Amino acid sequence: MSEVNWSEEVLKRKEALLSDLNGLLEIESVLNEEDSTEEAPFGYKVREALDYMLRLGERDGYQTKDVHHVAGHLEFGDGEEAIGILCHVDVVPAGSGWTSPPFKPELREGKLYARGAIDDKGPTIAAYWAMNIVKELYPSLSKRVRMIVGTDEESSWRCVDTYFKQEEMPVMGFAPDAVFPIIYAEKGIADFEWHFPAVKTEQHDLVLKSFGAGERLNMVPDFASAVLIGEEKVLSELKTVFEEFVSQRHLSGNTSLDESLTIEIEGVSAHGSKPEQGNNAAFRLAEFLSGVGLDTGGTTYIDFITKWLTDDFKGEKLGVNCEDTITGDLTMNAGTFSYTALHGGKIGINLRYPVTCDFSEVKTQFDKVTGPEGITMNIIDHMTPHHVPEDHELIQRLQRVYEKQTGDVAELLSIGGGTYARSLDAGVAFGALFQGKPQMAHQKDEYVEVSDLLKAAAIYAEAIYELAK
Repeated sequence: MSEVNWSEEVLKRKEALLSDLNGLLEIESVLNEEDSTEEAPFGYKVREALDYMLRLGERDGYQTKDVHHVAGHLEFGDGEEAIGILCHVDVVPAGSGWTSPPFKPELREGKLYARGAIDDKGPTIAAYWAMNIVKELYPSLSKRVRMIVGTDEESSWRCVDTYFKQEEMPVMGFAPDAVFPIIYAEKGIADFEWHFPAVKTEQHDLVLKSFGAGERLNMVPDFASAVLIGEEKVLSELKTVFEEFVSQRHLSGNTSLDESLTIEIEGVSAHGSKPEQGNNAAFRLAEFLSGVGLDTGGTTYIDFITKWLTDDFKGEKLGVNCEDTITGDLTMNAGTFSYTALHGGKIGINLRYPVTCDFSEVKTQFDKVTGPEGITMNIIDHMTPHHVPEDHELIQRLQRVYEKQTGDVAELLSIGGGTYARSLDAGVAFGALFQGKPQMAHQKDEYVEVSDLLKAAAIYAEAIYELAK
């Protein structure tokens, strides 16, 4: 057989590919716990999107399987080993401000607009049609090709966790859910909370009644507030001092004084993987409160923030900073804060650490600082680092395919985030967004450029062939 022109093969199937994609994009597959049943654990719309992919597989002659209605797979071939392609069909909520309805795909100037267009329904259908092409042209390969479809990637990955408890691990594979060329390393990610015990409130001129900031561990808080109680004269003087504080630091703040004093500060949000790009409102508010003479419980909580956390995004003050040449520095984002005089406090941390770092050593170091204070740690979620060596067969073959089809160097990238690729023992993230293109995932007016999607499908087709031949 003469060498296949993969781009031409994709173009022959362009209309069918876009038709399948439009059908998937029309499904509002947003996690809905309130709609959860045994038949639809993450909501009926999410289940509908999974069923849609399984029906496509049945239509086109794949072996399909539904795994507890949270994941599934489409497979062709007869080899002993399997190549895995990990995709997801759940999407984040659409939000407001769209130019066109987010679940009615609209093509404008070569861009297909819809929630999920680039994350991850567009790449999923591109990879699916890449499989179709390989299955049609090369029905006999040495390995099976299996697309694994998840439905909880945007939340807590319960789909792949459930899936791999009963299904085989592909020998290697990729997730079309990031950027080209190849993401071969992902930091470890740990979400945890520090719990501060309540301290019996003593008679004091100024008591921190409450302190709060942040909604998500992986976002820099852009708003923080505190409520203080004390004598009217003390609160009135503190209000004036606070107003001077925000003015001198060019911050935006508000106050409200009646029986108590409420003070608020605005910061700048940023993603938890790059906390240095934001301005943590909780840090600024704690900075002000650290010098005003609070009660014992309030002082303990605020002093911990200012001594160990404020504007330290690498864990240097706590002695956990580390780095390597593969994934760079450890990063720490203090994302959520809550304190009341009655119940004590919490601080939620999103920690991202290099592949050569040992999390147990990091935790031991944390305990040295927090233990004497009676502060306890509750680990909410933990994903260990993921790394595929650059001389691995998977990397070598994907690099050759990418460079052949694009003419660009297939450099290896590392990220602080997490993709489905880390669910595989040997897995990388591979497209579908090309370098230099705007990242529209999770944004209003999310879109995918149709020409780029077709280009990605051609790359995926040849990659599947090279991995499975």
